[in-house]
Amino acid sequence: MIGLLQRVSRARVTVEGATLGAIERGIVVLAAVEPADGEPQAQRLAQRLLGYRVFADAAGKMNLSVCDIGGAVLLVPQFTLAADTTRGMRASFSGAAAPEQGRLLFDALVQAMRARYGRIETGRFGADMQVALVNDGPVTFWLRA
Repeated sequence: MIGLLQRVSRARVTVEGATLGAIERGIVVLAAVEPADGEPQAQRLAQRLLGYRVFADAAGKMNLSVCDIGGAVLLVPQFTLAADTTRGMRASFSGAAAPEQGRLLFDALVQAMRARYGRIETGRFGADMQVALVNDGPVTFWLRA
């Protein structure tokens, strides 16, 4: 699984004009599932996302996780992160899991994160979503589990 983590001061995801999830200080994670992924990858990515240190401590060093600061998480499914862009001028999505597998493992990621931490908002798998965010820093990390 792939997680593109962005530290944000605020973010929201909407579908057809309705807000599905909104957060203030925390992280936005765009998540993609690859064909070889399973439950272990969902569990590992959840652990990494919640523990990854992207917030400054009193000394100004990135030593605090979203859980440490009491921030929120907005999880958004985004299969395009698994695209193969090495050839031509159009992406190939053969690196992304089939929709059924993607939905199951995105849901597993959401459940794993909610079991560890209560402040989780989500987008909707398969929907045409609009994501608005203010990247704080900017700070962005590409994680793989």
